Amino acid sequence: MPERGQRGAPKGEELPAGIYLVATPIGNLEDISSRQLRILQECDLVACEDTRRTGLLLSRLAIKKPLLSYHEHNEAARAEELARRAEEGARIAVVSDAGTPGVSDPAYRVVRAAVERGVRVTPVPGPSAVMAALVGSGLPTDRFVFEGFLPLKGERRARRLQALLEEERTVILFESPHRVAKTLGEVAARAPGRPVALARELTKVYEEFLRGRAADLAARLKGKSIKGECVLLIGPKRMEETP
Repeated sequence: MPERGQRGAPKGEELPAGIYLVATPIGNLEDISSRQLRILQECDLVACEDTRRTGLLLSRLAIKKPLLSYHEHNEAARAEELARRAEEGARIAVVSDAGTPGVSDPAYRVVRAAVERGVRVTPVPGPSAVMAALVGSGLPTDRFVFEGFLPLKGERRARRLQALLEEERTVILFESPHRVAKTLGEVAARAPGRPVALARELTKVYEEFLRGRAADLAARLKGKSIKGECVLLIGPKRMEETP
C-alpha cells in the first residue's frame, strides 16, 4: 500500500502543496473528470503552454485562477520557478494545451526540477491523443513506441523514418495536417504494404480514423487538404504485406 504522502488528498481535506500534472480534454469537454476539476478549482496557480487557450478552457469550466506560461522558450527558468514555489507551499496545476502534460511538451522539466527539490509530484491522468489514437487504430497495442514529431526535413528525417519502419512495435507519430500526406507518401515509398492508420480530430465533432495499407492511404490523401490535429500510426514490420 502506498504511503499516505503519496496518495491524493481524501475528499474534504485540503489539497497538499506540490506539482499536479493535470490532463485536460483534447476536444470533448465532457472528458474532464471530477478529480481534474477539483484540483483545478483548489490549486493556487495553473502553469500552461498558452495562457489564452488555457484561459478559455478554465472560463468554460467556470474556474478563475492565476495563469503562468511555460513553453520551449522559457522552460528551464520556469521549471525552477515552479518547483521553488511548490517547495514553498504552493499547489500548482501543470497543464498542456490539450491532453496529458509531459507528453511532447516541456512539462517533464518541471517534474525533474520538482524531484530534485524533493517536491511532491502527482499525475492526474486523463485524455491522451496518443492512447486514444492507438486503441482506435486497429493496430497491435501490446507493444508500441511514441516518437512525437519527425525531423522536418533532410537526412535526419530520412534516417529516422527508415529506423521506425524497422520497428516490431506499433509506431505513433504526431504530424501537422499540412505535412501528414507527405509523410504518408514517404512511408508508402519505403513500405507500401505496411498497415497504417490516421487519427484526425480525436474526440471532436469531425473525428475520423482512416485505415489501410500505406500505399492505398497515401494515394487516397494525395493532393487533398487535411484539417485538424493528426496522429499517424504505423504497424510493426511483421505485418507488412507484399503489394
